[in-house]
Amino acid sequence: MSNARVRDLEPNPRQANPSDYDQKLSKDYAELHKPSASFESRDAYLNHELQIMQPKRWRPNLPFRDYRFEYEDTIPAMAATIGKVVMVGAIAATFAGPLGLSEAFVLENVRYELLIVSFFIILFSGFLLPTANLAGTHGPLIPLIPIVVAAGGHPMAFGLLIGAFGLLLAISKGGSLLANLTSKGVCGGLLLYLGFIGTTSQVKNLFAWAEGIGMSHIAFTVILLTIILYAVLENYNKRWLAVPLSCLLGGGVAFAMGAPFEFHTGPGLPNMNPMYWWGDDTGWMLGLPTIESFIVVLPFAILAVAMWSPDFLGHQVFQKISYPKRSERVLMDIDDTMVSASFRQVAGSVLGGTNFASSWGTYIVPAAIAKRPIPAGAVLTALFCVIAGLWGYPMDLAIWEPVMCVALIVGVFIPLLEAGMEMTREGKTTQSAAIVVFASALVNPAFGWSITLLLDNLGLIGSKERSANLTRMSRWIIPVVMFVVLTGVMAVVGMLPGIPALLPNFRH
Repeated sequence: MSNARVRDLEPNPRQANPSDYDQKLSKDYAELHKPSASFESRDAYLNHELQIMQPKRWRPNLPFRDYRFEYEDTIPAMAATIGKVVMVGAIAATFAGPLGLSEAFVLENVRYELLIVSFFIILFSGFLLPTANLAGTHGPLIPLIPIVVAAGGHPMAFGLLIGAFGLLLAISKGGSLLANLTSKGVCGGLLLYLGFIGTTSQVKNLFAWAEGIGMSHIAFTVILLTIILYAVLENYNKRWLAVPLSCLLGGGVAFAMGAPFEFHTGPGLPNMNPMYWWGDDTGWMLGLPTIESFIVVLPFAILAVAMWSPDFLGHQVFQKISYPKRSERVLMDIDDTMVSASFRQVAGSVLGGTNFASSWGTYIVPAAIAKRPIPAGAVLTALFCVIAGLWGYPMDLAIWEPVMCVALIVGVFIPLLEAGMEMTREGKTTQSAAIVVFASALVNPAFGWSITLLLDNLGLIGSKERSANLTRMSRWIIPVVMFVVLTGVMAVVGMLPGIPALLPNFRH
């Protein structure tokens, strides 16, 4: 990527001003579409598709009339399905463990969530809001779940408050506002931290699995071969194939070297009755939430939604880096994604699911690499989720460590590292990036983002010229409020290292 391209990047790119390419789009997508054979390369065809799409907000967007399916769409759909099974399973297991619920219960709830999310994927990302990223799982919340459970938190109350606060943030355009206040250095540092932490955690997970079966050499071999494969794909500009080929390589090599693997989950349909899931003696065995249940999870819900902005921003910027110029129409809209995630969160919680929604990173990052817009891959993701949930067997394969770990590394975390490096190549962006990483390591990415946003906009670090051009509201009022709210909530629930929770109920 050229330095000029990096300079053109903005953390939250807005709709481009009318230009000569707008005149070309006086026709609709179906009329502007050309067969791939008429282009010099596949890459040129995919770029053209991104540039001629005209997504419609809150109006029907139909396949072949408004977008098309390409074989590249299967890659993000596959990565998204693997990520979904893993993330929802992690949240369900974290909630179910302290409640004494079995692995079979966790599995059934994951299948239920796969069916629930499929409906909302098609409704929003595939039909009504084609620039809204899929409503995925809030990974950064997973470490907080044990604290929520120990405090007596109720999954439905937690989910409903997340949905309500998320909808308020979306309606007020708060998500895009915070994104516009985030400089390239702050965003680049956030991507670097998330990419590095994610990569190292998956490498550790793979080695822990290999050591558990007494075959540590398998993990080393799989990772080494994956590195070589990724480099070869980079060299031939086929990086979008990294997920399926790495999964095939990781799983095939591990199995060939003697790693045990069996299919356990057969075809089936989960219980679809919400009253079963929220019964006193069935499902979660928690009954319906009370007023006290909402009070207990209130600070966690505020924190969860406050952490949306840096999460969504990182996904959108990666898309901006990967897409060609004149494709602004198809970029992920942060506020629309918050609307989609909020509605999906409320419905899922009422129905009995245990997912806590956020922007779907394991979908949008591979989709951006493959240079594909959101809707087509979204429909395929919904299809894959339904197949995995009903058939069962793909779920076993998706959570097998040699497949899961390499898929997340090459499909999400290494691309995040690359994007972060691209954004911090020049100028004083490295100052802000370093502080983000430093502060994130101290507490978490939300804390790192909020304090660096404040320092950067005040002009203490980063570009003094950018700071001078900001209004008083943008320079310090909004960043200060954001930092105080986030840090205050973290202090209340005991997330600041070395400082006990301010409220006794959260001291566990």
